[in-house]
Amino acid sequence: MTATKIPYNKAADDIGQWNRMPSRFRNLIPSQHFPPEKGRYVLYVNYCCPWAHRTILVHGLKGLEDIVQLVEVDARDSTHGWWFSGKRGPDRDPVYGVKYVKELYLKADPQYNGRITVPLLWDKKHETIVNNESSEIIRIFFEGFDDFLPVDKREISKGAAAFVPTQLRTQIDTLNSWVYDNVNNGVYKAGFASSQAAYDEHVTKLFEALDRLEYHLSEASHYPYLFGEHITEADIRLYTTLIRFDISYYTLFKCNKKMIRSDYPRLHAWLRRLYWNEGPETAGGVFKNTTFFDAIKRGYSSVAAGNGIVPAGPVPHILPL
Repeated sequence: MTATKIPYNKAADDIGQWNRMPSRFRNLIPSQHFPPEKGRYVLYVNYCCPWAHRTILVHGLKGLEDIVQLVEVDARDSTHGWWFSGKRGPDRDPVYGVKYVKELYLKADPQYNGRITVPLLWDKKHETIVNNESSEIIRIFFEGFDDFLPVDKREISKGAAAFVPTQLRTQIDTLNSWVYDNVNNGVYKAGFASSQAAYDEHVTKLFEALDRLEYHLSEASHYPYLFGEHITEADIRLYTTLIRFDISYYTLFKCNKKMIRSDYPRLHAWLRRLYWNEGPETAGGVFKNTTFFDAIKRGYSSVAAGNGIVPAGPVPHILPL
């Protein structure tokens, strides 16, 4: 994926910055070098980061808890990058005992001098990084480990309930690409704009996109989820931005023309429907159970405002259905 080119912003990089350099590690599972195996792979994540959150969601929705190890990296240092503080997650990497994610990157490639990012999919057998691009990791998780899952959890068995149904693949890919540019990255383009003109341009495009998504959900074929009756990849990729919108982007990123809860009734209903759903289609509440509002607000406050002061509102973080 290629984002608009504007100057690098260190603060934005701290929480999953939008001006993303091409990911260095782009291997897939299954492949000759990386076959699917139970217990072989580790997913390193941070719960504030929306890019990591999408991989966490798919990991849970697919029921990969006993197949791909999930490890939380809970802190970020301005010098060394992501590290294990022990406040929320482990105080060291449970696989190698290292303190910094940077050490994993250097273990995979001693000459590596790129950005240190999460999510990170690691191979314990070859002691290297499989992939650090969130959109590819979630596609790996959709089908890559299906042989270890019950038949009803395999994408080939789910028909119209698959996360990327064959008949909707082109439409989902098109919407994903547009949402990525205008919404997922749109909030970062506005929040870290380097001039008034850039901010005005990007915040306008962001809210035009939200208006379009609101209309999209008004169509019968796009209800109750973005492509109808079943949750798809498109819902997952949009959710991680919109669940952060009112609590972080509205205030800290100056995306404050409208709020989801007060100005977009269909998007608001869609968001709450995903969050509060504890049925089998959400694996018992994966959206709710992996959304930690306090961690999200602290993470964004530490870089967007520069002083770590966390906004009090909105209250509540999300409204009931």
